[in-house]
Amino acid sequence: MSNGFNLVALQDLESRLGYAFQNIELLEQALTHRSFGPVHNERLEYLGDAILGMIIAKRLYDLFPKSPEGDLTRMRSTLVRETMLAEIAREYGIGNCLRLGPGELKTGGARRQSLIADAVESIIGAMFIDTHEDYPRVRSVVLSWFKQRLATIHPGEEQKDHKSTLQEHLQGLHHPLPQYRITNISGSDNDQLFEVEVKIEGLPSFSGKGSSRRRAEQEAAGNALTYIKDHPLKPKRK
Repeated sequence: MSNGFNLVALQDLESRLGYAFQNIELLEQALTHRSFGPVHNERLEYLGDAILGMIIAKRLYDLFPKSPEGDLTRMRSTLVRETMLAEIAREYGIGNCLRLGPGELKTGGARRQSLIADAVESIIGAMFIDTHEDYPRVRSVVLSWFKQRLATIHPGEEQKDHKSTLQEHLQGLHHPLPQYRITNISGSDNDQLFEVEVKIEGLPSFSGKGSSRRRAEQEAAGNALTYIKDHPLKPKRK
């Protein structure tokens, strides 16, 4: 095996994903961040992104034959956006299998939303190559990951991001708007990691990390929404 990987861990991941690689080195590459070395997963991510978009687009096209293009586009964007892919990565334990450079390890890269979401796309690209471009087989595996999400998404519903959802929720309860601030920026100029904190009146602060300020703010807002779901806010008087 290549440096930094455990065969049993990779086999366990394959079992969870529902696909066993013929060439295990493709899976290794899909799980390798560019901070680790020159052979990394960015090209596989590029390929996987395109394949994922096609798979989801066609599935929505089949599921909703009467939906207009706008609804289909919004639903596809919801299903393939970073937050959704990160959820899938967490469900399958992909972050625990990533191979990262020292800097990424130190800053918790294995838990960072943008990084683990990218790894999902990389794995899809790796599967496509490993199957010798067997699109139906890759489609079957990928759709199994999205089965529950496809069953619960509906056309005509506005698909909002975490920041918009949080803001509208607070406004509906007549609470002050959330306040975001950057707490730290690390990394090189072309590979920065932003850390952001969001403060909401009456609640603890919530943090988020991302390769841009926007991504970090989205993650922080998502963490706040998760907390609020378990600890509902009471409406304020006007």
